[in-house]
This record gives sequence, C-alpha cells and structure tokens, in this order.
Amino acid sequence: MSDTAFCRGCGKEIHKEAAACPNCGAPQQIAGKKSKTTAILLALFLGGFGAHKFYLGKTGMGVLYLLFFWTFIPSIAALVELIIYICTSDQDFKKKYG
Repeated sequence: MSDTAFCRGCGKEIHKEAAACPNCGAPQQIAGKKSKTTAILLALFLGGFGAHKFYLGKTGMGVLYLLFFWTFIPSIAALVELIIYICTSDQDFKKKYG
C-alpha cells in the first residue's frame, strides 16, 4: 500500500498520516462529530430499533430496522455491527462516519 495521499487544500502529495500539509498547512484529519462509544452503546441497547443507524446518519436503514424490529433480524444485525464498531479503530470510524 502507498504511504502517500493528496492534500485536501493544495492537492500536493503528502504522507497519508500527516495531520497538516507541509506545503500549505491545511489540516488533513477529519474531525469526527460522531462518537464511537455512543454508537456502540446505541447498538448494544437499542440496536434492534435502529437507534445507532439514526445516530450515524443512515436514516433509511434506521427506518428498515424500525419496520422489522419485531422479527429480531435487526437485533442480530445490530449485534454484528456492534462487534464491527468495537473492532474498528477510532481513526477508521471517524473516516467512515465522521
């Protein structure tokens, strides 16, 4: 895998882990607004109703979870997603759901 990325500000090639571009100074890290801990807790306690999906901005999936909560299929899916959230690094979580 390549250790380079392109700057969000000037477009020049920089190291993929750089916090800011050395050329223009533009910040490169995504400031995540969604908390991984909150998503984990919502998936654990209210996952069958899709609360974690609504929290992460996936409204369509949240509605599907609400419509089918009585089948317990969303509860099983929420358990799988809970494990995925726990195993995902904080940086990857912020990139995906930031």
